[in-house]
Amino acid sequence: MLSKQPKSRTQHDIFRIEVKSKLNYRGRALHTQLQSVGIYLKEQPKVSRLFFLEGDLTQTQLDRIAETFTSDPITETHKVMQLKANERGEISGNNGSKVIEVAFKPGVTDNVAAELLQGVKRLKIPNLYAVTTGIRYDFFDPLTDEECHNIANQFLVNNTIQRYSLGEISPEFIHSAEGKSSAGTIPLIYANSEELISISKERRLALNQREMEAIQENYKREGREPTDAELETIAQTWSEHCVHKTFKATITLSEDRKEINGLLKTYLQAATQTINAPWVRSAFVDNAGVIAFDDEYDISFKVETHNHPSAIEPFGGANTGVGGVVRDVLGVSHRPIANTNILCFGPQEQSFEDLPSGVLHPSRIKKGVVKGIEDYGNKLGLPTVNGAVLYHYGYTSNPLVYCGCVGIGPIDSHPTEPQSGDLVIVIGGRTGRDGIRGATFSSLSMDAQTGEVAGASVQIGDPITEKGLIEVVEQARDKKLYSAITDCGAGGLSSAVGEMSESIGVIIDLASVPLKYAGLDPWEIWLSEAQERMVLAVPPKNLNALQTICDTYWVELSVIGEFVESGRLEVNFEENRIVDLDNNFLHHGIPDSKLSATIQNIPTDTLHHVNSFVTQAFPKTEKELLMGLLAHPNIASKENIIRRYDHEVRGSTVIKPLIGIEHDGPSDASVLKPANTKGWKGFVLANGINPFIGEVDPYNMAISVVDEAIRNAVAVGGDPTQTAILDNFCWGDPTRPGILGGLIKAAEGCHDAAIHYQTPFISGKDSLNNEYIGNDGIRRAIPGTLLISSLSIIPDIRHAVTMDLKSPGDQLYLIGEFQPALAGSHALLITGGRQKKNNKWDNVFFGDPDELTKTPGLSELAPKIYQSLHKAIKKDLIKSAHDLSEGGLGVTAAEMSLAGRLGVSLDITCLHSTGRIALFAETNGCLLVAVDQTKITSFENEFVDLPFIKLGEVIEQPEFSVRYNEDVIFNVSVMTLVAAFTGQR
Repeated sequence: MLSKQPKSRTQHDIFRIEVKSKLNYRGRALHTQLQSVGIYLKEQPKVSRLFFLEGDLTQTQLDRIAETFTSDPITETHKVMQLKANERGEISGNNGSKVIEVAFKPGVTDNVAAELLQGVKRLKIPNLYAVTTGIRYDFFDPLTDEECHNIANQFLVNNTIQRYSLGEISPEFIHSAEGKSSAGTIPLIYANSEELISISKERRLALNQREMEAIQENYKREGREPTDAELETIAQTWSEHCVHKTFKATITLSEDRKEINGLLKTYLQAATQTINAPWVRSAFVDNAGVIAFDDEYDISFKVETHNHPSAIEPFGGANTGVGGVVRDVLGVSHRPIANTNILCFGPQEQSFEDLPSGVLHPSRIKKGVVKGIEDYGNKLGLPTVNGAVLYHYGYTSNPLVYCGCVGIGPIDSHPTEPQSGDLVIVIGGRTGRDGIRGATFSSLSMDAQTGEVAGASVQIGDPITEKGLIEVVEQARDKKLYSAITDCGAGGLSSAVGEMSESIGVIIDLASVPLKYAGLDPWEIWLSEAQERMVLAVPPKNLNALQTICDTYWVELSVIGEFVESGRLEVNFEENRIVDLDNNFLHHGIPDSKLSATIQNIPTDTLHHVNSFVTQAFPKTEKELLMGLLAHPNIASKENIIRRYDHEVRGSTVIKPLIGIEHDGPSDASVLKPANTKGWKGFVLANGINPFIGEVDPYNMAISVVDEAIRNAVAVGGDPTQTAILDNFCWGDPTRPGILGGLIKAAEGCHDAAIHYQTPFISGKDSLNNEYIGNDGIRRAIPGTLLISSLSIIPDIRHAVTMDLKSPGDQLYLIGEFQPALAGSHALLITGGRQKKNNKWDNVFFGDPDELTKTPGLSELAPKIYQSLHKAIKKDLIKSAHDLSEGGLGVTAAEMSLAGRLGVSLDITCLHSTGRIALFAETNGCLLVAVDQTKITSFENEFVDLPFIKLGEVIEQPEFSVRYNEDVIFNVSVMTLVAAFTGQR
């Protein structure tokens, strides 16, 4: 990190502080991680933290810095040494260990270093000019240099943002460098078609030939070549990430030449418009969707993805994904109050030899992503209250990282129109080279070289700075100090200022933008996606008041321009014009996208699922299959991740992610009661995701995940008539007709489900081109994945329901249309092993019923079921409720049993299916509920003319028992269920 430097580099001393942990918890964790992939070390490595200081410091000052900031005197020891010029450490440590040291590359955000530098300033210790940090690993086993390099590259270092050394590493600081003050020009107007595409590829603009030709024609009219900053600005504005070209494209279906005039307009927005819910405040027009909460407040919700960045730098990708979606909520003038995250990874046991070249191991991606989410949310003081974790081979090269945030704000408190004469204000973090071309990077497929050429597209977040932003924006909103606000997301200032000035015009002075370090070219300053920045339109008379608030929270404020009625985007650096673009061309000049699609019927021989996740023997009995399902990574407990996140900070969480007598049962959804709101009203957060159904039938996948998101919300007490949903599509390359065909069917399913349940979409996001091309030339696309998130009002949190069983004697009812299907189910995933007989696909475990190729579909009666359940919950007729989802009825009942540590006696004879189908096939629109035996009549009256079946009761004996036709299919102890679910067996 750079501070003011009054002397040249050669005049400054460099000091090294090495901090050793007495507990060595990081060394133990690394030892365990290495063992999990077959690297067995006799001794645990020792892990130390490193701090490098550049400055003119006395020994007394150094000791005070070390004791105050770098180490804990109870659990750590430290030593301080001065480094000589060009000093290089030995490969071996003083104790005979092999040493690997890791540090950030110059220019990568180093938050610890920044906080140390700031802290030293507050102590009024002068002459500390720069700080950087690192990590030291001491290995005591006799490792060769080659083995050390392998361990470093596979486990310790991400070469996108870090460097390492065998032996002591030499610190590298960023010092002033000369940057250009003028824009470069790109020879474009005389380029032929091949040259246009070459320019797009070389600069990673992600623009196709028609788009490049449109740009060329614009500059021919203007009689000049574009500047580099102008071309980059157009590219980010027209990127798939920002403008959603595929969802707005005209699509021709090859089967019948039918045309779809935009997926967004035809399916998603159309559903919301048809429903026309009066409590929807804002949908598809701002940074986040907004619905009414009560007479004083609205609540907002946004879910984003940060997939490509998380693939090449998992910690930074997930970290800034959380930070970005929090700023989306700030961008609608709301205070963020809760986070969600849904994560999709490749199998954790995959061998390194099977990984495509250039791909990080899935276990390393998972570790970094979880740590990134933990780091940002916990430091920001926001609870992470809802989510899911899935594993699938298709996510090996392309993990999916969905980050969501909910906010709250007073009704009608969000101004959106900048006025002529308003100042363009940037508050928050400084601008660096991190996050260059992130919008266009996310609009491309990845390949084996992606990490090498796109490293600058990755950012590292700074939650401490963002915490200050939250406080500043809330106070500025309440004092009505700004006319409009938005966050610096993809495209940085280019995107934020460009969007805000679309209907008016703006003049920007880039020389006024505060930088992390010197040496950035103007286009880099303009396009940088450096984190924790917001842009505001502020009347000049309000500047001093805003400055006072910013000073209070140590948030930097800079005036970088003025809104004017010119209809143009004008950007200068000192006396040089960098960008001069007509807003109409910039925002409306993109050629209409025209795509072709093919709707493919997936043949049944592609439905074979490999038994890749379960290590135990192939299940031969219902009991074995139930144990296998409970242990499956997609179903098993996620407590080891959930406990990393603070889900109770701010004291608003009513129903938490883990519930039950031992707080280890999986809650269907979370319930929150926003602080400072009146009465007992709250809201529910839930989600639905199931790519396994999508591999078979994308339409029914959409139906199923919409149903699941609503079903989960209703299970805890959410009102189905006041439930809004968000869509997040993650798909492959939409220029491939078959891939696009699946996307169309999923969008169509979203529309039909939303209309059926009367749940409007209020926001959404698509992340396309989630494909990876290795050096072998093989294209690896993710399974088309649709996440539906739901936000539901719960009228009275005192009636909220959890899924754990409460009392012996409670009666168990299955409510809903029970229509079991196996295609896309986890039971079929585990049992796999089918063979073709007489042109039919046979399953060893289930035989050959119709369910083998049938996916769960639309439940006609589900809306009425959910409304009746909600009424029953409000009348306190329901003691426990849990939806039927992955693993079917068997897993649902087992989870309720283990969460309550109470036994269950089920009789599934009346379900009119074979025992195996009834227990493990999956269905939509169904829940299992527990009812006090004294309230049975009242409960059943709520479901007159609706399907419900009494299946059994809760018993005190801790045993899970299932009968079929008077025969006991199996008995298993509740603690055996617990062991399977928690991974303790």
